[in-house]
Amino acid sequence: MEKQFLEMITMHKATIHKVSRLYRDSPEDREDLFQEIVLQLWLSFPKFEGKSKQSTWIYKIALNTAMACYRKKHIILSFTERLPDQEDSNIDCENREREQQLFAILKTLNEGDRALLALYFEDFDYREMAEITGLSENHIAVKMGRIRSRLKKH
Repeated sequence: MEKQFLEMITMHKATIHKVSRLYRDSPEDREDLFQEIVLQLWLSFPKFEGKSKQSTWIYKIALNTAMACYRKKHIILSFTERLPDQEDSNIDCENREREQQLFAILKTLNEGDRALLALYFEDFDYREMAEITGLSENHIAVKMGRIRSRLKKH
């Protein structure tokens, strides 16, 4: 079981880093959140029945953990104009700048909207997003329309 878990974490660690980056600014806070997500995945792993894709299950746990930790600790977040150091140093400057702009805009959204956009950017369909978030597909469609309208203003 441990080997399967470690393989799954290795395969999906970019997803966990992405969620950590959406919800924490400093490298230390992102690393703490990353570790908390991995812990929650480990604790939930015996219950994973494979009824959904691993990526769906991981996103659900990661987002729930990020939002629960956010609420629980009442961490004071400070937002900067630039994003902290990147995990992938191979990203060219133009892509890095665009990515920084995107994350800056995403940080203006509330945590639920950020979660939906993270799933959307990962090509999850509304059904999968509903499974992860517990919202109905119709509710997600309405929220995504509102999010798109807000993002167009930026």
